[in-house]
Amino acid sequence: MDVHNAFLHGDLDEEVYMTPPPGFIQSQADHSLFTLTTATSITIVLVYVDDILVVSNDLSQVIYFKSVISTHFKTKDLGPLKYFLGLEVARSPSGIFLNQRKYALDILADSGLLGSRPASFPMEQNLKLNDTNGDLLPDPGSYRRLVGRLIYLTITRPNIVFAVNILSQFMHAPRLPHMTAAIRVLRYIKGTSGQGIFFPSSNDLHVRAYTDSDWASCPTTRRSTTGFFITLGSSTISWRTKKQTTVARSSTEAEYRAMAVTTCELVWLQQLLHDLGISHTDPMILYCDNQSALHIAQNPVFHERTKHIEIDCHIVRDKLRSGLFTTAHLPSSEQIADIFTKTLGSLT
Repeated sequence: MDVHNAFLHGDLDEEVYMTPPPGFIQSQADHSLFTLTTATSITIVLVYVDDILVVSNDLSQVIYFKSVISTHFKTKDLGPLKYFLGLEVARSPSGIFLNQRKYALDILADSGLLGSRPASFPMEQNLKLNDTNGDLLPDPGSYRRLVGRLIYLTITRPNIVFAVNILSQFMHAPRLPHMTAAIRVLRYIKGTSGQGIFFPSSNDLHVRAYTDSDWASCPTTRRSTTGFFITLGSSTISWRTKKQTTVARSSTEAEYRAMAVTTCELVWLQQLLHDLGISHTDPMILYCDNQSALHIAQNPVFHERTKHIEIDCHIVRDKLRSGLFTTAHLPSSEQIADIFTKTLGSLT
């Protein structure tokens, strides 16, 4: 299927993305996303402040939309999408490639590390940063700006998400070891600035999720870390690293909480796929490497081992019974989500 797109920029009122254009339906998963479906075509419009992306499998629909919007607002047609909010878009018959190479090089240039020696991995294995070791930075603002820019870089760089998550936990009072770790991430980016995400043109459109946790990994709070990685066919579409809000009493509980967070993401993705006109009739697959957590999810009996876990965690059972997804065990050696819960050293 040929897909046509356009990138518009102009002076737009807030009501453009708060009120659906005529004939368009506003997405319930993302209120800045609008879709128009006919018997032969689908047109998707994404609005970000005063920038509009238009995608359709019918070129005439794109042309018509641009003509209508230009009669109401002053707009500029920037042509086929190539660069958007720091994201570079490259298209070929085999698929679409997203990266942030220019943005990454700008970060290196501003940090004075364009000539630095590249690092082979983003963070030292088993590195434990805390709030007390090392001298406070004389200019904490430079660290905060750097980490903020690295957070935006994770849009297309899931391989640095865990390291950036660790660095972001010390924004309030950054110290020298924190800046040293941040510089190592920059050195890793120096050698991998062109990396990004590839979306192949041929795909099976089946959602697979990988969930993992690192029990009591925070040396300060002893809270666990949740990580998940979700693909649509062979395309990477969602990932996350997040410290859990409460202290887990066992590795099983930590894994089960991670499954609950991943389940919520799957619910959101189901709605988003529906809004985009993608029918996902088969259950999604949720992979976990903890057998005990899988047994808890499949066993509706409320017993002693799980009675202290909050009720909202049992959304896993509810969605499992509803058929949203099925669970499957995956050996730890094959758990992709590992890179979102711990530093693994060299990835090669």
